[in-house]
Amino acid sequence: MGAASGDRIHRRGARVLLVSHEGAERRLLMVRGHDPHDPGRYFWFTPGGGLEDGETMRAAAVRELAEETGHVLLADELVGPVWRRTAVFDFASRPYTQFEEIFVGLHSHAVARAQAEAAWTDIELETIDEVAWLTERELREAPIEVFPAPLRESWTWFLEWDGVTRDLGEVDE
Repeated sequence: MGAASGDRIHRRGARVLLVSHEGAERRLLMVRGHDPHDPGRYFWFTPGGGLEDGETMRAAAVRELAEETGHVLLADELVGPVWRRTAVFDFASRPYTQFEEIFVGLHSHAVARAQAEAAWTDIELETIDEVAWLTERELREAPIEVFPAPLRESWTWFLEWDGVTRDLGEVDE
């Protein structure tokens, strides 16, 4: 977590685009959740979250992936960061500003080792509704919000990443 400036919480976070090439279509592992203070607001988001003290972005990304989904990757198996962004959002009636780096991981690497038990925090238990593999089309056509929003566009650029991290700037969610 980060320090609050006024009531706003400022923190650093890391996320993972876990890609599966198994089956007829590529899929991303996504989490569907809702805001406990706005129960009608549902959204898909990538596994990830805030850094712990002294943690690197890569370490946080693999820790959060394992905690939220049970899929275990090693930090050096992550590609990227493919995206950087500053997400400005409200959650549980608290305003956040989160600087994020987003990495790509392959499901084929995770299946090579035992799956961990997901270890959800109390707030995750209250707000996570589903963890699911979604196709490009399913995310593009999702009737609820998708974070980060560029996941509604073509995935080719991060699946065939050229080594250049894209800066998405500041985004309001």
